[in-house]
Amino acid sequence: MDNVQIGETTHAYATPSNQSSFLSTDEEVVGFGKDAENIIQQLTGGTKELDIVSIVGMPGLGKTTLARKLFNHFIDNNDHFDVRAWCSISKKYSSRRVFSEILKQVVGNVDDINEEDMPDKLRKSLMRKRYLIVLDDIWEVKAWEELQLSFPHGENGSRIMLTTRDEKVGYHLKHHSDPYFLRFLTTDESWELIQKKVFQGERCPTELLNVGLQVAKNCKGLPLVIVLVAGIIAQERQVTSWLEVANNLSCHVLEEQSMKILESSYDHLEEHLKVCLVYMGLFPEDYKFLVSDLLRLWTAENFVQGMDTYIMEEALKACLNDLVSRSLVLVSKKRVNGEIKYCTVHDVVREFCLKKLAKENFTQLIVPYNPYQSLDAEEPRLCMYIHDDLVEKLVQHEHSLNKIPMSGLKGGESLEFIAHPTFYDSTDQRTFLPLLDKLRRIRVLHLLDISLQSSWATESQALTYLRYLAISTEEFDFQWVSHLLNLQTLRVVWKDTTKRIKTSPAIWKMKKLRHVDIQDFYFTWDDNDRAIFQETSAVLPNLRTFGKCYIYLGDMSPEFWWRFPNIEQLKLQFVEPESEYVQYYLVPTPEIDMPNLEELQLQSLEVGFSHTISTYESIGWGSCVVFPSMLKDLSLHSIFLTEKLVSSIARLRFLERLKLRKIYFKGEGSFWQAGYSRCWDVSDYKFQALKILKLKFVLMTEWLSSDSEASFPVLEKLVIDDCRLEEIPSSFTDIPTLKLIKLIGCSESVEISALNIKKEVEEITGCDGLRVHIVQK
Repeated sequence: MDNVQIGETTHAYATPSNQSSFLSTDEEVVGFGKDAENIIQQLTGGTKELDIVSIVGMPGLGKTTLARKLFNHFIDNNDHFDVRAWCSISKKYSSRRVFSEILKQVVGNVDDINEEDMPDKLRKSLMRKRYLIVLDDIWEVKAWEELQLSFPHGENGSRIMLTTRDEKVGYHLKHHSDPYFLRFLTTDESWELIQKKVFQGERCPTELLNVGLQVAKNCKGLPLVIVLVAGIIAQERQVTSWLEVANNLSCHVLEEQSMKILESSYDHLEEHLKVCLVYMGLFPEDYKFLVSDLLRLWTAENFVQGMDTYIMEEALKACLNDLVSRSLVLVSKKRVNGEIKYCTVHDVVREFCLKKLAKENFTQLIVPYNPYQSLDAEEPRLCMYIHDDLVEKLVQHEHSLNKIPMSGLKGGESLEFIAHPTFYDSTDQRTFLPLLDKLRRIRVLHLLDISLQSSWATESQALTYLRYLAISTEEFDFQWVSHLLNLQTLRVVWKDTTKRIKTSPAIWKMKKLRHVDIQDFYFTWDDNDRAIFQETSAVLPNLRTFGKCYIYLGDMSPEFWWRFPNIEQLKLQFVEPESEYVQYYLVPTPEIDMPNLEELQLQSLEVGFSHTISTYESIGWGSCVVFPSMLKDLSLHSIFLTEKLVSSIARLRFLERLKLRKIYFKGEGSFWQAGYSRCWDVSDYKFQALKILKLKFVLMTEWLSSDSEASFPVLEKLVIDDCRLEEIPSSFTDIPTLKLIKLIGCSESVEISALNIKKEVEEITGCDGLRVHIVQK
């Protein structure tokens, strides 16, 4: 087999939905080596005609894991297929979403492509190319019938690889190759996987060896069961406990094992973990959770209580990590610092959660979690999950709750509602606004799938319990939500990007705000607003993330920043009052003093300027900016890169991620003139903690780094996107931590320099540790 790495970096059964959500690099796979060899032979050998390679098996057997491992293999070894794309199909199939996802990976941006033109655009983009398309989790033949015309039938060895739990689908779609049926793991392989999950590289105690083998044997070779069992026995490493698990397993028939073992895993959870897990089951199949947003939803639903904001979020992170350690939640992608960025749940786990809720008629007693108190320290609250059937009944009964039987409901006043994240998809504004008026105790509204008219603000005034509000609307005013004194998270988007909203004094009333995420808004005020701002009470003490905010430099007094004492993440666009009217060739404005951000406890900062070309050089930005010393993530755009600015960045001892976008350099001539030359010399600087460096539309032609190992000692990922660079410094060969160079729309000379670096690394180290990924625009 051609150097495919099976058994190192993935999970035995994970099914994230998108290409960007590849499996975590710290999970284990066991027993797929021979399967990988056989399927690679089907993908690279045999007929030159288009062929379909089907991987068939029951839920939890590892179909998606194996397919992803093979897909990643052909990314690492990108000389066989010209084009590769991954898309999850799932039971609720949407051809529009599938075409969009595949096209994004084949051609890049699809914003300018009409939905009806996507099938033909995909077909033309794949013509005369050898492609590999992975269609994960196909349930019905119909899904393939709607897609097949977009996949050209050339004779260049193109392949479709699909996974399915239905062997009839595999045989029906067969072109040349027979479906490939995954086997169950042997007892030895099962025990190997259990040990890796339970002991994390440590040696198994002698007294647990025999009972451990018994547990492995009774798992019947199903990877899903194995990792779930490992999540249970890892919590209590005693012979009696393991023996009890082994005996319980032995009495389950194979077809019921998945649900039985999930029931066992669920029963072992503390009450607050049960609530968090069931909540995730409400989301669509194969949903990829952004962890930061998931934690905000959990917080808003009051699954945790009685703590400071920071402690609360840390407690919920611990809850998530606990669910991951028990293999009930899967890691899709991690951040540079090792924290989970995206996660998902296996479709079998999701089905279990929905069955658990349906059995209880979607009602549940919830005890808010507090790690410093016993679980019975506060009275539980009865919650009703909003689900499709409930919505349908409410519409039929003219939104009268008292006409709908709800088991376990003793008093209507005590009932609280937990929002269903998907029921809005099929509900128009005229239907759900009356519905919300009957669900006044709801805590979360996620309405990004509906374009709201301004009337929504009037009709939803009674929702005073809201803690999380995400809306897509034609108009917005902070005054409309100022009565929501419990609101923690506010997200606002709209399609008309020419419109921008302005803050009002109303924002200072919302003391519990933690996260403000608005597409574009101006932070400004009139004289009356200033009077309110100058009051000592005009503080948002809980605010952690804030953006994207347009702010005039004249309003950047030190007192401004005192109003956000605990801000951690900030997105700013600095504006000059005249900048929207300045033309390219007008006389530059006088030099401007920049705000001092040093006192803030920021960990993530994004800064840009709304200036036209001629005003950039007048700003003198690099000569006076002082960044917060604790920054880990910095993004700069639309500025001139001066030596002092680079020096300020290099002094950030904890900076792990740096993104430079639309960056200019001072020098002779004008940067829009043909033949200009701009050089970025980092030879005298050391970015001691930087792991990811992204350069997009950085107008430099030369990059100097005499000793890249000294300048970037721990760099892992370099991304160069649409820059005018001629080559990457050859000294990047000496960076021992470098794992990936990704080039998007770069010149041929840059691509050659990257491949030369890769080749030299292989010659020096004797292994293929550096990946070069080239994307053509």
